[in-house]
Amino acid sequence: MNIKHYLLFALLSISVLSACTKDEDAEQAPVVKMKIEDSPINGKVNEKIAFSAFNVNDKVYDQEWKLEGEVTSNTSTYDFTPLKAGIYNIEYTATNSSGSFNYKYVVNVGIPTVPSNPGSNNYVTKVFEYLPAPGQFTNKSLGTLEGAKSIEGKEGIVSLGAWGGYIVLGFDHTVINENQKDDIVIYGNAQSNWAEPGVVWVMQDENGNGKPDDTWYELKGSEFGKEGYVRDYEVTYTKPTTGGSVSWKDNKGKTGVVTIAGATSQAFPSWVEGNEYTLKGTLLPSSGIKPETPTYITSAPFEFGYADNKVGGDNIDIANAIDKDGKVVHLAGIDFIKIQTGIQADLGWLGELSTEILGVADLNLAK
Repeated sequence: MNIKHYLLFALLSISVLSACTKDEDAEQAPVVKMKIEDSPINGKVNEKIAFSAFNVNDKVYDQEWKLEGEVTSNTSTYDFTPLKAGIYNIEYTATNSSGSFNYKYVVNVGIPTVPSNPGSNNYVTKVFEYLPAPGQFTNKSLGTLEGAKSIEGKEGIVSLGAWGGYIVLGFDHTVINENQKDDIVIYGNAQSNWAEPGVVWVMQDENGNGKPDDTWYELKGSEFGKEGYVRDYEVTYTKPTTGGSVSWKDNKGKTGVVTIAGATSQAFPSWVEGNEYTLKGTLLPSSGIKPETPTYITSAPFEFGYADNKVGGDNIDIANAIDKDGKVVHLAGIDFIKIQTGIQADLGWLGELSTEILGVADLNLAK
């Protein structure tokens, strides 16, 4: 073999070897090592979890991170910051023509809690929202934002007006749902023959931002499911041209009037813009009201589960929380509470039936 033939043979051998090497490279699927190999992972609201995938065999491949099936990154890293409590599914995939590598994570993010301490107040400490329905005290001391704030950190008195009027309150700590115990006491001005029951709702601070912007859960009381109990109820109140009674219509085709006997002042909330507003919630039965003797109208208390219902206050159990479908929901604790007048009733010379609140406290801290 002369030198020319030898060089040609050598070049052909190198070309064949190079092609074989490339074929061998192409045949190798991704080999990846994950920075975090544990699953499930316990995370916290608003705290970042940094995921990374390392290329072990230096092969070329496409990468993809998915959160609940939606692509969130096409690089080797993904930073996940849960904005609220829940269970999250994260999946990483590396793929080339020879195969793929897949890794799945489950991230459990618990509900944020604010532990109580020796300085915690057993009463609610903040009014987040107050919107009464029309009523004899609306726009007066008991029916103003100042009246609502009178129960911040102590006892005071605020009126919620006719059906649907409500107040949203917050504690300075998480009220724990104690097993087989009542957790909250709501003080009203009920008498033995005179109850003005209010529906109670609670909320966890799922996103940890200190605001009541998560999910409300109604606390199921004794009247749940009975005749006259209506969920997803709505009433629209119309502002009168002069002071006095306020007309209303509901989403069931009924109409009525909130009678303000002899009133000259405006019973429609002065801070509501426009000529009407709609309140939504749960309607309670009015079967306990006995108007047969106009000079002695009575309103019997319900068995349990409502505000301004029984003399001395009403003990409330967080374990009675239900979702929008009426199914029981287990809440470890709550941070916010909403109370809403539950009955629409015109009581003649007595005016409207309106829930009054004197105070709301954590029974675990109550002294």
